[in-house]
Amino acid sequence: MSYVHQQASVVTGPLEAKGQREGADSGDPQISSIAFDAPAEVRFGVWECEPGGWPIAERADTETCYIVSGRLIVTDGATGENYEVSAGDVIVQPKGWWGRWDVIETIRKVYTIAVPEVS
Repeated sequence: MSYVHQQASVVTGPLEAKGQREGADSGDPQISSIAFDAPAEVRFGVWECEPGGWPIAERADTETCYIVSGRLIVTDGATGENYEVSAGDVIVQPKGWWGRWDVIETIRKVYTIAVPEVS
């Protein structure tokens, strides 16, 4: 496994436009991102999304996020509980999690996704 390092200027700098968030059912959540080179068992990068909302089906992987800027409401599908998430927060969406994201102010996050083992 190799060491991965990204400077703060990369985290806060320009990202590549990717279009509207797939599955969006409110607003016009345009996304941008940059992926970093990382070991095969993990995906790692910066992701940004403009206001809008979408449901999340049962996750096939586990994602951990550090929120750099912005604000969103995450609704846990199993409990119906709403969480206001903003800059400085860390969230984990485990494999199997489902719910909803509603971005209130453009959100930017640093993420890692544990790639499931293929058997």
